[in-house]
Amino acid sequence: MHNIQIRTERLLLRPLKAADAEDVFAWVGDERVSRYMVYTTYTDVEQVRKWLAFVEQEAENYNFGFERIADGKLIGSGDIGYHSVRDRWGFGYNFRYDCWGMGYATEAVRAMIEYARAHFGARKFVSSHCEPNLASGNVMKKCGLHFTGYGEFEKLDGSMKMRSMEYEMEIS
Repeated sequence: MHNIQIRTERLLLRPLKAADAEDVFAWVGDERVSRYMVYTTYTDVEQVRKWLAFVEQEAENYNFGFERIADGKLIGSGDIGYHSVRDRWGFGYNFRYDCWGMGYATEAVRAMIEYARAHFGARKFVSSHCEPNLASGNVMKKCGLHFTGYGEFEKLDGSMKMRSMEYEMEIS
């Protein structure tokens, strides 16, 4: 697990920890959020604890909890990591439903991209969203990525496939 903390105007991006399980359940247990994600809706906080234990051991990606500075509330999570197969840095994010449309995702993604650029020399980025989640595409565009084509998302349990929209950016 990393110990990176990134502060933005309204957010503290910090490592997720086991004590975050109840807060994380607020979005991973919400069907309005999970319908757009590769994971299925979590049904109890124990599932979250198992996922957090995995995240604490993962070395491939930098996972962050997105904590709102104003009240210290954990409102989302995301990650960024280098994918050697594509020679790109990929990222993802999700937020509590009541925090959608407030600019938090754009703020968090910009911070992760800037951190990867400044500390690792990252110049190429990629991300995607399931097609109906156009708000997520707007976040990617605001962060400088451009649409490159369609792909496919599949739920981790194989229960559903969705068409995805793929985005890329290269910083010169």
